[in-house]
Amino acid sequence: MEPRISLVTLGVDDLDRAARFYEAMGLKRNQSITEGVAFFQMGGLVLGLWGREHLSSDAGIAGGKGGFSGVSLAYNTRTEAEVDEILAAAEKAGGHIVKQAQRAFWGGWYGYFADTEGHLWEVAHNPDFAIAEDGSISLP
Repeated sequence: MEPRISLVTLGVDDLDRAARFYEAMGLKRNQSITEGVAFFQMGGLVLGLWGREHLSSDAGIAGGKGGFSGVSLAYNTRTEAEVDEILAAAEKAGGHIVKQAQRAFWGGWYGYFADTEGHLWEVAHNPDFAIAEDGSISLP
């Protein structure tokens, strides 16, 4: 078995609003599969947006929207300045800054935003995590 994450799917209440948010963040929506779903190529993986009720039903679990889900996504940057740029872009696109950029206990620079559906994203520059030209990240 070769371990990998190929696709991350976020359950959303308003697909059009969520897709517009990610498009405003600079992602390009795939145009070949669009009925009831939005897909965005992000380097070597795909971000998917699908109706929250459809996703929970497909998985066979009870749906609902509560507080913190216990999951956050991460966007690692090449520079500290890029952290600030991404947070500003998220806010301009309609997201909410959850935690302003600040020095991390581990020495990097980071902050958090929530998208229009409340999904939590950490934006961080970790000088110990090398980011290749293709955007892939390697652990030290």
